[in-house]
Amino acid sequence: MTQHDRTENHDTWLEREELAEAMIPLIGHLYRTNNVVTSIHGRSLINKSTMSILKAHRFARRITTEELRLEDTAPLLRILTDLDLGAAAIDIGRLRMAYDRSGDGRSLEDFLRTELADIVGQGGRDERTSTDVVLYGFGRIGRLVARLLIEKTGGGHGLRLRAVVVRRGSDNDLAKRASLLRRDSVHGSFEGTIQVDEASNTITANGVRIQVIYSDDPASIDYTAYGIQDAVVVDNTGRWRDEEGLSQHLRSTGVAKVLLTAPGKGSLKNIVHGINHASIDPEDRIITAASCTTNAITPVLKAVNDRFGVVHGHVETVHSFTNDQNLIDNFHRGNRRGRSAALNMVLTETGAATAVAKALPEFAGKLTGSSIRVPTPDVSIAILNLTLEEGTTKEEVNTHLREISLHSGMRKQVDYIDSPEVVSTDFVGSRRAGIVDGLATIADDRFLVLYVWYDNEFGYSCQVVRVLEEMAAVHPPSYPLTATDAVAAPVR
Repeated sequence: MTQHDRTENHDTWLEREELAEAMIPLIGHLYRTNNVVTSIHGRSLINKSTMSILKAHRFARRITTEELRLEDTAPLLRILTDLDLGAAAIDIGRLRMAYDRSGDGRSLEDFLRTELADIVGQGGRDERTSTDVVLYGFGRIGRLVARLLIEKTGGGHGLRLRAVVVRRGSDNDLAKRASLLRRDSVHGSFEGTIQVDEASNTITANGVRIQVIYSDDPASIDYTAYGIQDAVVVDNTGRWRDEEGLSQHLRSTGVAKVLLTAPGKGSLKNIVHGINHASIDPEDRIITAASCTTNAITPVLKAVNDRFGVVHGHVETVHSFTNDQNLIDNFHRGNRRGRSAALNMVLTETGAATAVAKALPEFAGKLTGSSIRVPTPDVSIAILNLTLEEGTTKEEVNTHLREISLHSGMRKQVDYIDSPEVVSTDFVGSRRAGIVDGLATIADDRFLVLYVWYDNEFGYSCQVVRVLEEMAAVHPPSYPLTATDAVAAPVR
């Protein structure tokens, strides 16, 4: 490469940086003024850096084989700003792809006016009602759900985090809770500012005022005293998993519904978003978001079953240790879990395999499962050892799962990667429920082994928030409307 080539490449890079920087105020204006959430093929652009925007454009190669050009998206964003839109979720990557496929010679502005006709000129109008959310428990999942809800606050419509309920742990409990929200050893620092008001027992994060309530009785809190009405309580404690126990929340004043962030027992609906979220009825008062492992494997299992049929299988998870285990050897009522989580691989049970059938009844009696807890703080992997009805090849399975991850209704749940260098830490912060490792796939006619990575904390928390949005019916309209979501592989 000559000096001229190096200079030309660098100049091109600087031009792309400049375009990305110019997009940031447009993205922010659409978000704060018009309640429009923008993304590129599912990658949110809200509050992102210049480099993140450039990476999102490069990610588009996985969909179209070509990097998305900022020269194409920058003018699109400018036009969206001029159209004074109403509330919506707009994927500018898919919108640009729809224009390239079906623009029919129209100008980009004419195409966008037609595609977005229902919200053009609406000036940020948002038909959604706000729903108050209370987090009962503020541990690993509770704090990550809080981060996501704060991130999604926007113009104040949709889900509104109003309160956190915990047991007082010390005299400086409030400061410690705020510090744990601000700093996280796995997921990094909170993106924004946090203020503590000891007098009112509140934490304000990026302008979101969160009331901290101290209680050990889920049935005795008057939430209306804090201005909270018809709230959804998200129980992150795991102390109660059946209808009787969780119904205690409903006896508190100001509570309308309850969501459990763990597998439920009895007849409670276990919801895996992307699979059976449509079964949530307005009258459902208590539902559960199943487990992190169930959320990771169920969409992949559905994709395989729809295409090839699954006769039976075994699920083995290699799972990061959790707070349920002991750091050093000590008594634990569960088998093996009393041994040091930091020093051992611990063979234990998992209910995820049987729980799949609660979301996908066709898997009843087809799966067994076990788990090995390992000394890592986050990100796990599920190994699916399946016997199929129809024979297949590694290439055919991977092509199908890649298409599912890009173009199907499960693209928010399933991701696909084929890098020979990825390891567990590369998936910290993934917003997908599970990521298929294509290079690890083994296919021998009717015998199939799949490896599915998942961030058992953050990816699961994203699924929890998706279920919350369904319960509250606060999804904004999504664009483009043009059909770009067809799955290439036929469904059985």
